[in-house]
Amino acid sequence: MINRRSFLKQSALASTSILIPAFLQANKHSSAKNQAKKLVVIQLSGGNDGLNTVVPYRNEVYYKLRPTLGIPKQEVLKLNDEVGFNGVMKGMKSIFDEGWMTVLNSVGYPNPDRSHFRSMDIWQTASDADEFLSTGWLGRYLDKQPNEPTPYHAMELDDTLSLALKGKERKGFAVGNIAKLKRGTKNPLLQAVAGHHDHAHEENVAYLYRTMANTFSSADYLYEQSKIYQSFVTYPNHSFGKDLKQTAELIMADTPTQIYYVSLGGFDTHANQKGQQERLLGNLASGLQAFVKDLKANDKLENTLIMVFSEFGRRVKQNASKGTDHGTANNLFLIGGNLKNPGVYNPAPDLLNLDQGDLKHRVDFRQIYATLLDNWLGSSSADTLGKTFKPMDLV
Repeated sequence: MINRRSFLKQSALASTSILIPAFLQANKHSSAKNQAKKLVVIQLSGGNDGLNTVVPYRNEVYYKLRPTLGIPKQEVLKLNDEVGFNGVMKGMKSIFDEGWMTVLNSVGYPNPDRSHFRSMDIWQTASDADEFLSTGWLGRYLDKQPNEPTPYHAMELDDTLSLALKGKERKGFAVGNIAKLKRGTKNPLLQAVAGHHDHAHEENVAYLYRTMANTFSSADYLYEQSKIYQSFVTYPNHSFGKDLKQTAELIMADTPTQIYYVSLGGFDTHANQKGQQERLLGNLASGLQAFVKDLKANDKLENTLIMVFSEFGRRVKQNASKGTDHGTANNLFLIGGNLKNPGVYNPAPDLLNLDQGDLKHRVDFRQIYATLLDNWLGSSSADTLGKTFKPMDLV
């Protein structure tokens, strides 16, 4: 008898189909435009070096500890009298200058962990450093929403689903390429399985039948949604830019997806950091510039909030390989048309008051999550996070 594992090994849709929930059905969706607020989470995987992103260009300690890696003052795109963006981030500087960005410094959590995997788990679950959770903060948000088909959906632009979007009862869904997913459903064998209505089988096989049917209906719906709006904005021709373009087109098509999750990886810069990080920061800035331009042109920026984070920053002192090693606190960016305090929100990190060579966090990232849950998504942060964190005056 076929079981779930053997079937999944045979299915070309395995990586995506198991992640799409039953509540995204391609049935008759309402023609009324969905005006729900959107949250776009951008994850910089690998531990982006925050000090070379938001540069403390007037701090001599920074240049003393980074004699070859420090960004020269004349290259910095100044945000205020103390800090400025890396010179490759012109696209983000233009967003900042429009008043559509809040820069938060020294964001982290108590007793930081320098493991990529553990620190990312902490950020994605909103746990304490010594607490291990199996559900993500956005997944738990989904769990607490009413049983309605819209607008409480979350989508990750990838072939695998991050822990952040996994709840106990509900999950977001992951799809890297909608057109590819649609083509994959043309497989005759998979079509036969999806169309099989006799679910009087053992539990695992019945689960697969239901999953395949939901995947097919979802693929049809998303594919049709992706054709409604074609962006006229020129996006950069890299994978991150393409992900943001697809996100924008779905938002503009009034797709009932409230949360979008996008990743940009490669920030683990232990050696020869300058070229690698600046290429990635350039991709980040150019992608965001096009995305924000698209949202603004279509009157969607007021209803969209973008959060950019990384699992940790880097150590203050450069290493012997012209790179930086795993650190702790970092900067975080909020972008949108409804910010309460655009600009640089708090002071630059104190480089004279370090914890064994690492930055001390001044803002617990869960305060930011609480703010987004309470003030943007309209949910109870205490219920979702399991603890009370004081919201901030951000949105």
